[in-house]
Amino acid sequence: MRFQSYFNTALQLITAYKGNMPLAHYLRNYFAQHKKHGSRDRKQIAHLCYCYYRLGQALKQLSTEERMKAGLFVCNTSIAEWAVLFDGDWLANHRPLLTERIAFLQNLYDFDPGQIFPWQTHLSQGIAWQVFAQSHLVQPKLFIRIRPGKNNTVVEKLETNNIPYSPLGENCLALANTSQVDKVLVLDKEAVVQDYSSQQIALFLRLIHPAGSGKLAHNAQQPLTTIWDCCAASGGKSILAADTIGNVQLTVSDIRASIINNLEKRFALAGIKNYKSFVTDLSNARFTINDARFHLVLCDAPCSGSGTWGRTPEQLYFFTEDKIRAFGSLQQKIISNALPQVAEGGYFLYITCSVFAEENEAALNYIIQQGYALVKKELLAGYGQQADTMFAALLQKQPI
Repeated sequence: MRFQSYFNTALQLITAYKGNMPLAHYLRNYFAQHKKHGSRDRKQIAHLCYCYYRLGQALKQLSTEERMKAGLFVCNTSIAEWAVLFDGDWLANHRPLLTERIAFLQNLYDFDPGQIFPWQTHLSQGIAWQVFAQSHLVQPKLFIRIRPGKNNTVVEKLETNNIPYSPLGENCLALANTSQVDKVLVLDKEAVVQDYSSQQIALFLRLIHPAGSGKLAHNAQQPLTTIWDCCAASGGKSILAADTIGNVQLTVSDIRASIINNLEKRFALAGIKNYKSFVTDLSNARFTINDARFHLVLCDAPCSGSGTWGRTPEQLYFFTEDKIRAFGSLQQKIISNALPQVAEGGYFLYITCSVFAEENEAALNYIIQQGYALVKKELLAGYGQQADTMFAALLQKQPI
């Protein structure tokens, strides 16, 4: 009866939800108004909602109730707790392997997994469409990046509190999405919650050579690198740059004062003090900055976020194709205002968490046309590690 009640509540929530705010916020508002739901109730109801939206654009012909059952069936390796919702045929055909669960839905509904993410013709090069589409049925992992000098501290705290983790690359740990690391670690001081693909931006940052730096003498101080993080958001890339490059002078900006206020709190925890900040709309053609020139302009551009929809599957469900062109136009405006702030011989690092070529390769080609040479580009296909998929390109400004 309890799980049938969870199902009925989730059904009501999904029926009323129109996608005009993040699903997480919508659910939080609902639970704040309905105190009768305990922590376990909230978790189960939210899980049902997320399973429904993980089907993306597929099986929209089904009723909301039937589609909820299909989502719950295919997104879980075990449905023992939910057995009351399914008849014998469903239960007999549930398997631990995702491919076998998909096969059952294919036979039952003529389910096409590619329809989870149907925008194949817009994808950037290197994305395995069917594999990427099916990856949305699996919840991404939680990733943390250990900050310099904090490795032993972080590992000891995780092990003391019996929080399982798996090392994945340099200073990166993968954990279950439900891991409550915020109750164990001092986030932003000891470790940063940062997706695996996002952490790979360090590989691009290491290719940057500060102005005037040649081969450094032993024990010589790293030359100062001036960086403008022009779409800074929460500041994760700025903290990564400071940790990777070392001696940096940061300037950060974003479109709203509230974003900068939150960033400043995060910088305080991270111990970053040597920075400047301002609020600006980089899509505004009248944007100006006081003759500043930076050795690196880091542009983590606002985008569709299509490489992160495994974390926010409601966006996968409500997205429409016409938005792709709109984001491409927005990014070109931002790039046009940011490029003039790169010093001669300096670098422009363009990043998106999008899988669409109009936001990735098209933007890269535009930057090259403005007199920049490509140093490195990569599609960071995180869906193989239950991580986000991103695009990054580092370019260097050429002499006129």
